[in-house]
Amino acid sequence: MRILELTKEEQDKVLDALLQRSPANYTEQEAAVREIIASVRAGGDEALFAYEERFDHCALTKETVRVTRQEIEEAYRALDPELVEVMRRAAANIRAFHEKQKTNSWITTTEEGTILGQKVTPIAISGCYVPGGRAVYPSSVLMNVIPAKVAGVPRIIVCTPPNAEGKCPTGTLVAADIAGVDEVYKAGGAQAIAAMAFGTESVPRVDKITGPGNIYVALAKKACFGYTGIDSVAGPSEILVIADETANPRYIAADLLSQAEHDPLASAILLTTSRSFAEAVSAEIDGFLQTLSRAEIIRQSLENYGYIFVGETMEELTEAANAIASEHMEIVTANPFEVMTKIRNAGAIFLGPYSSEPLGDYYAGPNHILPTNGTARFFSPLSVDDFVKKSSIISYSREALEKVHEDIEKFAQSEGLTAHANSVHVRFE
Repeated sequence: MRILELTKEEQDKVLDALLQRSPANYTEQEAAVREIIASVRAGGDEALFAYEERFDHCALTKETVRVTRQEIEEAYRALDPELVEVMRRAAANIRAFHEKQKTNSWITTTEEGTILGQKVTPIAISGCYVPGGRAVYPSSVLMNVIPAKVAGVPRIIVCTPPNAEGKCPTGTLVAADIAGVDEVYKAGGAQAIAAMAFGTESVPRVDKITGPGNIYVALAKKACFGYTGIDSVAGPSEILVIADETANPRYIAADLLSQAEHDPLASAILLTTSRSFAEAVSAEIDGFLQTLSRAEIIRQSLENYGYIFVGETMEELTEAANAIASEHMEIVTANPFEVMTKIRNAGAIFLGPYSSEPLGDYYAGPNHILPTNGTARFFSPLSVDDFVKKSSIISYSREALEKVHEDIEKFAQSEGLTAHANSVHVRFE
């Protein structure tokens, strides 16, 4: 793995390279995505089924597009019972964490007769997209669905691509059932996003779409935003590790590779103050690559977006980490909690030698749907808040309005909005 000195010039080069992975740069696929969305929006089920046959080689009908209870029971029987129990334990952790995020409506009043507040209401229906093929992640089902369930969303659906025989991945179906999904539909790709955004005869229109997917899914979510809500336009996975000479180089190498195996576009970055430690980590990576099953993907990822930077001070490292704003950030130093206080931009922060990134992916409870491509500067992990709306409440008595109506009229007139001013004025003519 390449080892570089941490300079401003090198940091800027890395940032430019990472931002090139954004789905916003894949303009050549946008025309195809727009065509699919327009077709499904106009043609409903007929267009959806035609695309499923074309892309997933599966012939669907109104009678077979929805997963049946029998298919879910078959998935339970086909799955390792111990894995089912692991999913249940992970779901319990995820639910417990997200329960703490719930907010309630509130009201404040004054003796003058004003009532102000906020009404918190869950969205009516949410849709979760779950990839198929090689990227089957039951953990993402739990992470997307459970916050919606905790928020009180009354109807939650999942769309996931079937195979040629019309079967969906067993892990996806079991995770959906454990999480409390109401309906699962056999639909994948951009056509599934369009179906959830606009509705078809079989698939309901949803208020928000969450979940990962390939570039066509990401671009479809981007194109449908406004007609429906979305979580984000997610880019490839990322990990950044801040480590000093007290860290175990074998642990750090393993953690970097845990994200590099996702995709040739995934990024894995180590920031350290020790050249000898950097070299030790690089050597451990070479060793792991001799045994890991996804070694070829990892090699491509590290060649494209793998870096070890050596800086002089911890302040330099934290400054660079904040600039990169990584999806996952590990801090493995002598005083990780102290270093954490200097971090402003990160999707999830893992502290200490035994808090490796997969702990967050699968089990601990915090959400693993995280901001990518530097968007941790202004975005947050998926949460209960993503599935509720907040409405302001305003009520003034005549007496309360009388005390301030001249202020309001003056403000409105200063903006040239005389009808605004008149709306208040007429009440005191």
